[in-house]
Amino acid sequence: MSTLLAYDQLHNIRDLGGEQTMDGRKIVSGRLIRCGHLAELSEEDKMKLASLVDTIVDLRTAGERDEKPDLKIEGAEYYHIPIMDSLTAGITREEEADQSVFARLLLKPKEAKEYMCEMYRAFARTDSAIAQYGRFLRILMQDHRKAVLWHCTAGKDRAGIGAAILEEILGVPREDIIADYLTTNIYLQADIAFLTEFVKKQAGTDSGLADESLRYLFGAEREYIEVFYKTLEEKYGEYECFVREGLHISEEEKIWLKSVYLS
Repeated sequence: MSTLLAYDQLHNIRDLGGEQTMDGRKIVSGRLIRCGHLAELSEEDKMKLASLVDTIVDLRTAGERDEKPDLKIEGAEYYHIPIMDSLTAGITREEEADQSVFARLLLKPKEAKEYMCEMYRAFARTDSAIAQYGRFLRILMQDHRKAVLWHCTAGKDRAGIGAAILEEILGVPREDIIADYLTTNIYLQADIAFLTEFVKKQAGTDSGLADESLRYLFGAEREYIEVFYKTLEEKYGEYECFVREGLHISEEEKIWLKSVYLS
């Protein structure tokens, strides 16, 4: 299981270090960090990140970055690798997209859940998204003095899939990957509750259907990541084929990643 780190304004920042692999090794601590956006950091947060990371990968759209630009972390090199290039509420958190989807799905929990499932299918079947995850892995193959941090907006969907892809390559058991993905619901519990009440107030509703719909849009569901895996299998067959033909990561490069990030 990844380790939650203590920050003032980052409630879902996690170190993959300590996760065990099927061959008995562990991910090295202080090297692989996932989280949400870096737009609202305290001064202490910024100092702690400056000591921890030398590379930051932003997986958000250009619109998200414009709305909430990351605060600068001294000494860190930035990369922008947008996984999705269009407005997609629940994934991108762009204001325009959120308002559109809330208007359509706020009182339709079944449709809201399917909407999110479709987004996870897109992660697996869209060539552009897969290519961007391949770029992300290439950044991990560079020489780094400190940790690589990658993030989306909430640190749940795009950052979560990025973590899952990497964990699979490093040899973390799939059930452990899924369990770690679902811990987002614990770490973001207060944020999800706040957002839910805010959206309901804006919409002028106190319906339980809205609570359920927003839980699907803001939370992590096991079905989402399972849909991602199922779509990969439908497209590529074996996971190794996805790594080789989709991400264009060779066996030698997998061995290199393991040599650097496992102990």
